[in-house]
Amino acid sequence: MKSAVETLNPTRVRLTVEVPFEELKPSLDAAYKKINQQVTVQGFRKGKVPNRVIDQRFGRAAVLEEAVNDALPRFYTQAVDEGKIEVLGQPEITDIEGVERLADGGDLKFTAEVDVRPEITLPDFSTIEVVVDPIVVEEADVEKSLEQLRERFSSVKDVERAAAEGDVVIVDLEAKVDGEVPDDGTASGVSYEIGSGRLLDGIDEAVVGLAAGESKTFSTELKGGTQAGKSSEVTVTVTTVQEKELPELDDEFAQLASEFDTLEELKGDSRKRLERMREFDQATQAQERVLDELLKLIEMSYPEKLLKDEIETRRHNLEHHQLEPMGLNLETYLATQEKSLEDFLAETEEQAKKGIKTQFVLDEIVEKEQIGVDQQELTEHLIRRAAGSGMTPDQFAQQVVEGGQVPLLVGEVARGKALAAVVEQAKVTDTNGEPVSFEDDEDEESAEAAEATAEATTEA
Repeated sequence: MKSAVETLNPTRVRLTVEVPFEELKPSLDAAYKKINQQVTVQGFRKGKVPNRVIDQRFGRAAVLEEAVNDALPRFYTQAVDEGKIEVLGQPEITDIEGVERLADGGDLKFTAEVDVRPEITLPDFSTIEVVVDPIVVEEADVEKSLEQLRERFSSVKDVERAAAEGDVVIVDLEAKVDGEVPDDGTASGVSYEIGSGRLLDGIDEAVVGLAAGESKTFSTELKGGTQAGKSSEVTVTVTTVQEKELPELDDEFAQLASEFDTLEELKGDSRKRLERMREFDQATQAQERVLDELLKLIEMSYPEKLLKDEIETRRHNLEHHQLEPMGLNLETYLATQEKSLEDFLAETEEQAKKGIKTQFVLDEIVEKEQIGVDQQELTEHLIRRAAGSGMTPDQFAQQVVEGGQVPLLVGEVARGKALAAVVEQAKVTDTNGEPVSFEDDEDEESAEAAEATAEATTEA
């Protein structure tokens, strides 16, 4: 077999492959055997029909066509390996010559076009400079954390008075669109904390001052359901007003809400947890900003078909996995965002380009730096992914193995390590001018930040 590679553009090549007839003999034998098992000829046992009879009855052209279909993938793969080409996706067979000549022992020639990885020149990572937020935990942050903990242990009691900010109200809702109540325009027994902003715009102002049994109508834009995005007249009726009761912030509360005996110990633990959260946030911020600066320093061509497929995938995921469960279509969603279809497509293309570029650049670093992934790193990543999926590690691992997705997880870990390696060499300072180093930051939080940043950028 002989093959030649022609570069059509920076991300696409054409392979021309010539195969002598003698190298097609295994595929020809396999074609006769396959046809033999499928046909019935009087006078011969099934599977024992001579080749010459098959040629006479069904035509040698059919046998040759079957042989060529069997041989093409094998010789294409061999040509790719010989040319050391990093292909993307499936090839497009553009021309097949010589099928007729095969009947006389002639050669087979075919051409295939396929996308390839673009060449990437990596910059000096030490030239990258970014600024991140410092790690600061104020006393007010600790107090807020404790207040949130008190909220978790709060209780409510019914009161006979008008609703006020911070109360919990049980309400019935009726929405009218263009004077009509749609099928999903009513709801009863809805619990709502005034001031939380978790229901409808304008409802806080409507219910404050209402006692049980009183109603008020207000105008708002619906956020969900079949009428999402439309203006509506909503009537809210308060059926119950409840007052929240928070536990006292003392040693007894510390014992109730934690493993600590005193409030001071609980405060100290809250501060440590907040510091760890700030460290994770700072690491994530550094990863994101270093990655953005890295991508700016690299020029890259985009494989046309890969980019088109990525744009379609992102659009499909938005429409069918995010909007459809909420009863929204793309047109309604764009209206709520005050965005045109052209703007949406342009944004989606930019997101797709960034995802593709991120993956290619980080993969290039993985290869150049010979970054590997050990079993412990893979297991830790699998556990984190399982937690995000709502499955147990065993369930998630089984799904990954059955779906043949282990290489994908290995790639995620490797890219995270590649990005972490870039951050280590970059110059990172905080807004106070203090240098921030991640060289010795081998803990789980740092690894998770790097993997999460690389994963979030490359995925939809």
